[in-house]
Amino acid sequence: MKIQSLLLGAVAATALAPAAFAERGSDGHVNIIYWQAPSILNPFLSGGTKDIESASLVIEPLGRYDPNGALVPFLAEEIPTVANGGVSEDLTSITWKLKSGLKWSDGSAVTSADVKFTAEYCMHPEGGCAQLAKFDGVESVEVVDDLTVKVMFNEPKPNPYGPFMGGQSPIIQAAQFADCLGAKAPECTDANFAPIGTGPFVVDEFKPNDVISMSANPNYRDPAKPAFATLTFKGGGDATAAGRAVLETGEFDYAWNLQLAPDVLAKMAEGGKGTPIAAFGSLVERLEMNMTDPSPDLDADTRSTVKAPHPFLSDINVRKALSMAIDRNLLVEVGYGQAGRPTCNLVPGPAVYASDNTDCLTQDIAGANKMLDDAGWAMGSDGVRAKDGVRLSILYQTSTNAVRQDFQALIKQWWSEIGVETELRNLNASVFFGGDPGSPDTYQKFYADVEMYANNFDGTDPQAYLSMYRCGNEPKPESQWQGENINRFCDPAYDKLIDELGRTSDLETRYKLAKQMNEMLTKESYTIIPLVDRGRVSAHSNTLGGVVLNTWDSELWNASDWHRVK
Repeated sequence: MKIQSLLLGAVAATALAPAAFAERGSDGHVNIIYWQAPSILNPFLSGGTKDIESASLVIEPLGRYDPNGALVPFLAEEIPTVANGGVSEDLTSITWKLKSGLKWSDGSAVTSADVKFTAEYCMHPEGGCAQLAKFDGVESVEVVDDLTVKVMFNEPKPNPYGPFMGGQSPIIQAAQFADCLGAKAPECTDANFAPIGTGPFVVDEFKPNDVISMSANPNYRDPAKPAFATLTFKGGGDATAAGRAVLETGEFDYAWNLQLAPDVLAKMAEGGKGTPIAAFGSLVERLEMNMTDPSPDLDADTRSTVKAPHPFLSDINVRKALSMAIDRNLLVEVGYGQAGRPTCNLVPGPAVYASDNTDCLTQDIAGANKMLDDAGWAMGSDGVRAKDGVRLSILYQTSTNAVRQDFQALIKQWWSEIGVETELRNLNASVFFGGDPGSPDTYQKFYADVEMYANNFDGTDPQAYLSMYRCGNEPKPESQWQGENINRFCDPAYDKLIDELGRTSDLETRYKLAKQMNEMLTKESYTIIPLVDRGRVSAHSNTLGGVVLNTWDSELWNASDWHRVK
């Protein structure tokens, strides 16, 4: 079976129960809480989920993925396929047609020029786009007419739905961002904090790392939506406070990412004010091994690239031993319960893309110690191994969260049992996942040896996700510290597989290639050490209707359908 056969037919749509809206804004106010506070409303300048999802209330893509992973049109009339003429027979182009009459929130017309500009913005050679992998293989974007735009690829692209699909790749207004190309992108504070959009809400006030005040978009394409006249998006605090605010006190209507121990969440649910919701997708809690030297004695450019290999993590024996020492089953039990599954894969789903990789699921302290002994890392009198004057002393960082700090404590203990000294650091999530190029504490800069976090990909095809680890895609000064190759992994053989996956249409072959790439990052190189396949767990109040949890796109993907249950 070829992926082209999937492009021939109609694209599935999710059947959502229609909400009986009297008129736009008739249901008053809605409160959302994300305990990781947004720091910017431009997903092209931040890979943080909190930034991507808060922005999705305002700016939208041409198409989205529904809760089943099917492609559904948003700003586009339909999803282009070979059958409807939107995708060329040779798979080298895709043509999108905008819905007619679309307006930006300022009342101006949305045109194909805005779509073309969005590509130029992200692909600018002097800029740093956090979503550049979405545009992998794009040769050009051409305006056909005011409502039609054609994306040309440099070779056949069996999966042409990278650009402009999903919450990670929305359309921005050319007029607003015209002077924000390249290195100027981070300087456009007004545009980055209050983008003009097509979504159900507009930004009234944005206080970074705190709160966003929004109101209904007067020019939204459905005159009966959104049901809520105003919206407060509160950020900060912790997952415990967020869960209580919905499940126990009813102060908020929706709480995202309730990364809580299972017994804690169950107790909160007894409060009776709200309902927890959960579903598995592609979210993996993992450790990234820094392949470069994070020493503060080096200049920023050297620290960000493979010019200076890491003094001990460049040894695969060390990376593998660190993985072998971890009890993933206990991590799941402590941190997630039924909302987590131990995994050795960066891509745990969909199942057809998941590698049969289970070697890491059994903790092996003795084996890890032997591996380090055999590799010449001798145990010192202080209980810390060393070789050629280099000690196995790790700075291990993550965001501030009770579950993550529990994980850190357990992993530090296990690593001590194999002669590794570990210093723990946790950082405010709004800063850690923010895109501030001036901050030394972002996960992109990675000024540590090991860091832990989780993210996921739009849709059900992992091509763009796996493409993040291409050589040269690392965050660095000249890209304003944007880039998706966080651990600075670089292997030309891997890059060849990225290109092969990009031009392969046979589905079975795509599955095999994706598994091979996953194993190169995890099982073969141990540059990424997966820990837990995390289910998305959020909660909504019992009076908030229309919520449909979506693990393949932004959780707020259908906020225009939300309404108050009377």
